[in-house]
Amino acid sequence: MRKKIPIMYTPSETISWIEEELKGSFDFVHQPLHTDKKHIKLIYIKTVVDGQRLQEGIIRTFFELSSMNDVEAYLTSLPNQIDIESKEQILLELTKGSLLIHVNDSLLLFDFNLVSNDMVLESNVEPSIQGPQLALSESIMTNVNLIRQRYHQPSLTIEMMTVGKKSNQSLAIIYDRDDVKNEALEKVKKRINALDRDIVQSSSELLFLINNKRFSLFPSMMMTERTDRMVYNLAGGKVLLLLDGDSNVIMAPAIFFDFMTAAEDSYHTYWVSRFSVILRYIGLFNCLILPGLYVAVTSYNPDVFRAELALSIAGSRIGVPYPSFIEVLIMLIVMELLTEASIRLPKIVSATATTVGGLILGTAATEAALTSNVMVIIISAVAISTFVIPINEMSLAIRVFRYVILFFATVSGMAGLMLGVLGVIMYLTNKSSFGEPYLKFFYKGRNQEIKGSQS
Repeated sequence: MRKKIPIMYTPSETISWIEEELKGSFDFVHQPLHTDKKHIKLIYIKTVVDGQRLQEGIIRTFFELSSMNDVEAYLTSLPNQIDIESKEQILLELTKGSLLIHVNDSLLLFDFNLVSNDMVLESNVEPSIQGPQLALSESIMTNVNLIRQRYHQPSLTIEMMTVGKKSNQSLAIIYDRDDVKNEALEKVKKRINALDRDIVQSSSELLFLINNKRFSLFPSMMMTERTDRMVYNLAGGKVLLLLDGDSNVIMAPAIFFDFMTAAEDSYHTYWVSRFSVILRYIGLFNCLILPGLYVAVTSYNPDVFRAELALSIAGSRIGVPYPSFIEVLIMLIVMELLTEASIRLPKIVSATATTVGGLILGTAATEAALTSNVMVIIISAVAISTFVIPINEMSLAIRVFRYVILFFATVSGMAGLMLGVLGVIMYLTNKSSFGEPYLKFFYKGRNQEIKGSQS
């Protein structure tokens, strides 16, 4: 059925208004097609319209059909037709790659968007040995297709919105309506509708804007590029936010233990998976505790260790001209600089430059008595443990929070260290993510697994 503009403007007035709005654009095209008995007008922006589809689907067909009635019947039957609501909506759709056709005193709008970023990328942020190796693309339609190919449920719901008052980026809200947590879904929609931003370009920026607690250190939403993780979370009742032009997906709500789960945990046997999980928590403990523990033991409570180990640590610090907390702070900052350098440098030289730089700095600092051998070992262990955490947002949060633990250990030794750890646990216990407790423990028993598989 023909879609007409539900406003008090004639098609000619609407086209004149669009021409006035786009008159300064070199790529704006207003092209009439006519023969003795047929006449239509095409209005589009050629840099965002797929020219081959336009030629094959509209122009060639127009000249092949014999009458104007056939042309109109053909156009109204095309599946990529868009409902017209206002002249402003037509203008916005034209900037996204739509085609406006003036035919028989009516306006028809079609999607002929030229997609040049639909190549599926490899998984770089969350690599794995087993499981899917390809991630997403930067085209929202391609990404929706990838998700639908892995999640074959009629209850899968996709709602489209736009964010950014000037960028007008398409945003897909994806969830399984049978399993979704309705409270979380409503909160997500409410925060998206409350956005007041001209430009939104990436999922990271969108995540920051949606998070109503700007100074919260631990993330309440998760970003991922893996389709298998998306499918598992859809089945678990979570909401996915997919922004056009970005190859990452935001998932909400997200609790602490989600960030400590790797995609490969579902692909290994039970004991191998449990062993991997235990290693991650050991790495988390090392990253968070070791710097503060070193300061607490060397400066306040050397009696915690056996006499031989305490003397060995004290002997390694002979000649170091400043207190242990200054030593730890300097080495942590150097490690952070090396980590940032490895991210900013070109991939070809980043690994070599940072590895060689770390070895030279560690060796030179030890020989110059600026730090102890034990300190170099601890910093190396902390650096390795940081990268054991699967999700980057949690890894960054732990990297920052260990300075808080270090401060408490510097002030009060082992007592301050334990106070800092208890403070972290209390903070996480009182934190929530879209209505879900952040430290929610759950155990899925054997009977529940059997019941779930039968249902």
